[in-house]
Amino acid sequence: MVKSSKGFRSRSRGTFTKEARERGLPSLTRFLRPFEVGQKVVVNIEPSDPHGQPHPRYQGRVCTVVARVGRAYRVEFLDGGKRKQLIANTIHLRPTGVGKGAA
Repeated sequence: MVKSSKGFRSRSRGTFTKEARERGLPSLTRFLRPFEVGQKVVVNIEPSDPHGQPHPRYQGRVCTVVARVGRAYRVEFLDGGKRKQLIANTIHLRPTGVGKGAA
């Protein structure tokens, strides 16, 4: 038997699959969207842009923006009662209440 791969994008086929009409890079406004410190955001990984991509285990996580780090943002959240921080590019974040499934 061959040992299964445990790479960064392993077991993420469903998470990183887009619908036929959504394929390719998103609009430029998604790359340039500004966030304020203290704003709530959702980690929504964009599969077509691997730069500044957080780990797939954090997909759908609601976070608070802590600081701007170069072109990216540092976001903070609670994971099982422990405070954690991620650094993610703007394309992988979206404000709460915006996008797919929002009312």
